[in-house]
Formats: sequence, structure tokens, C-alpha cells
Amino acid sequence: MLSGSLTLAIMILPVIVRVTQESLCSVPISFREGSYALGATKVSTIGRIVIPTTMKGIITAAILAIGRIVGETAAVFLTAGTVDRMPGGFLDSGRTLSVHLYLLAKEAVGENAFQDAFGTATVLIIIVLILVLATQLIFKEKKTNV
Repeated sequence: MLSGSLTLAIMILPVIVRVTQESLCSVPISFREGSYALGATKVSTIGRIVIPTTMKGIITAAILAIGRIVGETAAVFLTAGTVDRMPGGFLDSGRTLSVHLYLLAKEAVGENAFQDAFGTATVLIIIVLILVLATQLIFKEKKTNV
């Protein structure tokens, strides 16, 4: 499980870093200059102006990364394992839902194999849907009439 977690973290880290970098670059320079003109230090400007302005982009990148990790199969298949039991610790093998779905659909042994695969797919879709709805609820802006 530890090797699978580290593999997914390394795979998703460049996406989060790049989106965070783009969010930081999207803050208008006038925000920073206005903060400096009011006597704020560089650290204060970053903490009170830049980071709150970019928070939507950073959180969105993290949530999208989680959604991508949920569906990742190949990396977990080769690193975390395919054992059909609950892992006892971080160093034990295990199985994610996406690997479980792949193995159920590939092997299709038993009378309920495809039904179990469809159930697993439904759970994965619901997890991704919950992530999307959580993102929308977090960033729901109130519309004001001008």
C-alpha cells in the first residue's frame, strides 16, 4: 500500500504544482502593488492577498487530483498489489476499487461477477460525483444584482 500511495503521489504532484503555479501567476500585479503601497511586507502580502486569491485554483487542483487517483488502475495494479483482502498495515498488499473492477470484469468467474463489476463501477462513479459536487459547493459564489 505504501508503494502504491507513493507512486500515485509522484504521478499527481506535477499536476498540482503546475496548477498552483498558474494560479499564483494569475493574481494581478496591482493586488501586490496595492498591498505594498499600504505598507505591507512581502510575507504579509503573500499571506493575506496572494494565497487567498489563489485558494480556489489550488483546492480545485487537489480535488481533481483526488478524482484522478480514484480511477488510476495501472500504477496501483503493479505497485500495491491485487490481494483480495483488507491490508493489515501500510506495508501489506491490497486492492483499490479500480483494480477490483478491472479484475472482476477481466476474469468474470462466477454467476455474479458482472453484477459485482457493475456495482463496483457504480460506487466509483458515485465517489467521483461526490467529489465534483463538493467542488461546486465549496466554490459556489453568491450572485449579486448590480
